[in-house]
Amino acid sequence: MKVIVAKHSGFCVGVKHAVDTALNQPQGTYVLGEIIHNPSVVQAIKDKGLNVVESLDEIPDNSTVVFRSHGVPENFYGICEKRNIQVIDCTCGFVKRTQKIVKEQFSADKQIVIVGEPEHPEVTGLLGWCGGSAVVLNSEAQISPELSQKDVCVVCQTTFSAQKFEKIVKNIEKVCEKTVAVFRTICYTTEERQKEVEEIALLCDAVLVVGGLNSSNTNKLYELAKQRCANVFRLSSADELDCKKLKNYKIVGIVSGASTPYVQTREVLLKMEENTEVKATNEMDDVLAKIDSESKFKKGQTVQATISKATDEGLQILLPFSKKEVALSKDELDCENYSAADYVAKIGETIELLVVELKPVLKLSQKMIKILQQEEGLRAEIENGKEFSVVCTGTNKGGLTAQFGTYSVFVPAKEIRPGFVKDLTKYQGKTLRLRALEIKKGAKKEIIASQRVILQEERDAKDAARAEREDEFFATITVGDIVEGKVERATNFGAFVSVNGFDCLAHISDLSWTGVENVTDVLEIGKCYEFQILKADKESKKVSLGYKQLQPQPWDLVEGKYNVGDVVHGKVVRIVPFGAFIEVEKGVDGLVHVSQISHERIETPATCLNVGDEVDAKIIAVDTYAKKMNLSIKALLPEGEKKRPAKSENGEEVPAGKRKSSRRSEDDEVSSWNEGSIGGTSIADLLASASKKNN
Repeated sequence: MKVIVAKHSGFCVGVKHAVDTALNQPQGTYVLGEIIHNPSVVQAIKDKGLNVVESLDEIPDNSTVVFRSHGVPENFYGICEKRNIQVIDCTCGFVKRTQKIVKEQFSADKQIVIVGEPEHPEVTGLLGWCGGSAVVLNSEAQISPELSQKDVCVVCQTTFSAQKFEKIVKNIEKVCEKTVAVFRTICYTTEERQKEVEEIALLCDAVLVVGGLNSSNTNKLYELAKQRCANVFRLSSADELDCKKLKNYKIVGIVSGASTPYVQTREVLLKMEENTEVKATNEMDDVLAKIDSESKFKKGQTVQATISKATDEGLQILLPFSKKEVALSKDELDCENYSAADYVAKIGETIELLVVELKPVLKLSQKMIKILQQEEGLRAEIENGKEFSVVCTGTNKGGLTAQFGTYSVFVPAKEIRPGFVKDLTKYQGKTLRLRALEIKKGAKKEIIASQRVILQEERDAKDAARAEREDEFFATITVGDIVEGKVERATNFGAFVSVNGFDCLAHISDLSWTGVENVTDVLEIGKCYEFQILKADKESKKVSLGYKQLQPQPWDLVEGKYNVGDVVHGKVVRIVPFGAFIEVEKGVDGLVHVSQISHERIETPATCLNVGDEVDAKIIAVDTYAKKMNLSIKALLPEGEKKRPAKSENGEEVPAGKRKSSRRSEDDEVSSWNEGSIGGTSIADLLASASKKNN
């Protein structure tokens, strides 16, 4: 008989994580529902002293509960938080992804359709992420015409049949007139198993499907095998195998579900070897090796092995309860120079080996035992407070677990870092820097350690050093000092500048006399400049800097640059009753009095000019000290014809000296500007008022 064993056999990643996590919990921990649909595993969990319950109501407050890989409704997390029940969440990553999709699409007013078994715990959990409003389908016939007028989101139970899912989706798309968003949430390992069982069933005369009878994914494998092979046998354990029925078959296939432990498949294979003439394929050899490593040994365990052969590459050894030889590389032997001849005489002798790795194949080492013995010398140093490092391998009740040589390491949650740690799982695979709090010897070698004390000491040291630097900094600076600083970063309100390692702020209003919109218009990030200290507050640890205070103001450069008689080009920036202000350059404005706008008499500057107009004007007066410039537009315009003499009501001409004027004379207006007031109001006040309006 030839046997073909499916490569994708045994626990999937999600199930293995859930089972391993549950088995590592202390007695009294609660497990919500069967951790997986396999009676032997469920019984093993109960034998460990864990309580398997079906409802949160059965769990007392202040307890610990394990959520299985199938997931739970969203509100379960809130209930546990209110009742102070610590949650160890083993929800499969693929299921979490489906939960997220359901929640987001439901929030977007989509009608959720879940393709799966209505009573399956994963589907029950998903319903709790959309308020229980989802439509659950497990056949094409269940599709309701009511879906036709709705925007639909379709997801799938991760262990559902891929073939059935595709058929149901096609029919949904036919029925629905609106948008149908399809998310193919079947686990990729499920699809790989289903595809592989189809291929094996076509090659074999008979197929054995191993797994719990209430396992959804295992039942799907059985259905697929039945479609392609006439002789399919469903087994929950090796005890149910009738080897007599297999004697007439030349090729037999063995497949197992994601909730089937490797040991159960191994028991079936061993029973077949004992009762039939089996010719194993290479695939079977690989699976047996994997099964042996997964089910019989643990990493860090020491085992007694018998030398059976010596070759140039190393030794072949026999392990307890195994019929297969395992290779032991010469590099893993405790010897300076390996010679096969030296070990030939030792065939049949027993040597002690350490289990170094389980995956992808079992790896053993004699040399590592010596190394670990040397590590024991480090234990004394660790006991005296020496820091050591480990990689976090998992979580336990209230903390993190790891391995240091032959010692297991436990880091309580409160000792991970300063402050509360809500999600312990994010530390898995991360390196921890630890200091031992307690070292337990004897049969259970354990180190209880803390990373918090190291991080807190470093934080305190940094705070003390920073406080010392700050004291030194404020002791050496005074308002008005000129300092050099490096521009570190820019914001919309200013630039943060490092002065002797201290963060100071140069507000955007203190960067330029003419104003800027962006810091980078004036300063370049990473470059050093000189600044003036405007304010230093030691209590609030804030220092304000000025850059423009060290730069010349625009009016400081006017003298010699602009002279009486020069013609300038500028833009009208403000209009006031007595004239218009022309921006000659950024920060330098000149006044065109209403009398200097036109040869014609005008009532208001707005009749001739608008804000934003660009004009040419002649400088008729400059006072750099007072920061004033008088301009004339009409000086650049040709004079018009003389105005006709004014006449009285009876038609007689009125002498020029006796004509009434509706406004003050030009000389009076200009004099008022030069003297600093117009109509009793100071020029400064008028400018300030005009500036506010313009801004």
